[in-house]
Amino acid sequence: MPWPRALPALRRAAPVLPVVAIVALLGLPVAPDSTATPADAVSGLVVLWAVVHTARQARRPLTRTAAVVLGLPVVGLAVAAGGAVTPADALTGLARYLQVFVLVPVAVVLLVRDRRDARLLLWSLVGLALWEGAVGVHQYLTGTGASYQGADIRAVGTFGPADVMGMATAVAFGLVAAVGLALGARQRRQRVVAGACALALLLPLVASFSRGAWIATAVACGAQLLTAGARRAGRTVAAAVAVGVVLVGGFGVGAAVLQERLTSITRIADAPDQSVVDRYSLWVAATDMWRGHPVTGVGLKAFPAHRDGHASLALSSGSDTDAAGWGFRRRPLLTPHNMYLLVLSEQGLLGVVTVVGGWLALLVCAAGRLRRAGRGRDCAVAACGLLLWQYVDFLYADIGGPSTVLTGVCLGAGAWWALAREATTGGAAQAGPR
Repeated sequence: MPWPRALPALRRAAPVLPVVAIVALLGLPVAPDSTATPADAVSGLVVLWAVVHTARQARRPLTRTAAVVLGLPVVGLAVAAGGAVTPADALTGLARYLQVFVLVPVAVVLLVRDRRDARLLLWSLVGLALWEGAVGVHQYLTGTGASYQGADIRAVGTFGPADVMGMATAVAFGLVAAVGLALGARQRRQRVVAGACALALLLPLVASFSRGAWIATAVACGAQLLTAGARRAGRTVAAAVAVGVVLVGGFGVGAAVLQERLTSITRIADAPDQSVVDRYSLWVAATDMWRGHPVTGVGLKAFPAHRDGHASLALSSGSDTDAAGWGFRRRPLLTPHNMYLLVLSEQGLLGVVTVVGGWLALLVCAAGRLRRAGRGRDCAVAACGLLLWQYVDFLYADIGGPSTVLTGVCLGAGAWWALAREATTGGAAQAGPR
């Protein structure tokens, strides 16, 4: 649109643009072994901006339900921080958990005022996914990605081989958002564009070779399709299968490697690969830690200190990472690669009740509002899909790495739909009916 006409739109979207900036900054290349990124720094500024903006509006920032659900994790985190091995672990662990599960989601709820803001945030997730997906596909086709079975073909986007789940997470979030925007849209143009984006994101998701992301995406998108009716779901699945057949069968895009990766999902007792052995060994270790400290756990960031005392001899000393221009590195296994077991082992039953209980409350509230979504159905389907994807993925992954702040943003998008007044009213008091 002409620049004079764009100014009012930018001014109107100004409160939510800082949240969009977090998503955009995640597309920057990540320095090796970096512990903080520009997106992390901006997320802190966004939290401050949310406080200032809310104070200027002179209105009650959160409903009572929202305050309880979003603030509940603080209780378990504060107690678990007291059990950390060192004060430094307590501070860094508490800061990270509060950033991802409390502060950033609250900031998103405060700054996303209505469905127009929510759609802008959802489209930014799609944009990030398309960018990361394009980089990842290029890495796969040119052999410049992370190493997988001796070849540098694993798509990792700008996150690098140190965070092999980063690109898969970004692409999956964008795909789920695109499916929601397509299924719930009233405008044909939005349905077509969002649907095309979702289909385009299938290839980079496959090239990530992330089994957890595949499973979570299948569950989330399947649930989203069920909300659209059986006939529409059938057409969408048929289109996705056709694209898969063309990519894998017609062009031979990693057919043998993909088949091996798919079969490894169920190969647990019959010759599992070392990554599967390590994962289940870590799960057993986490469970044993909880048995020894059932109420409050072993303390924040204390899993590595207790791991060797509970893990079996089958656990390897670390995971290998390699990539073109990166070099071979061995990285220690510091978490159980299951967020629920990480919370259980480090925070005990108190953490499960407060942290995981808060996540469950978000999903229940979001699903309850989905039935009366009305004209905001696209936002509703996308938000519920993002929550469901994250909860399923937590069965195979936990927080950590440069992409972690994206988890906070997407939880915030789901929390906005589940808890904010404007989610179902359309924000009439802010910008008129939707």
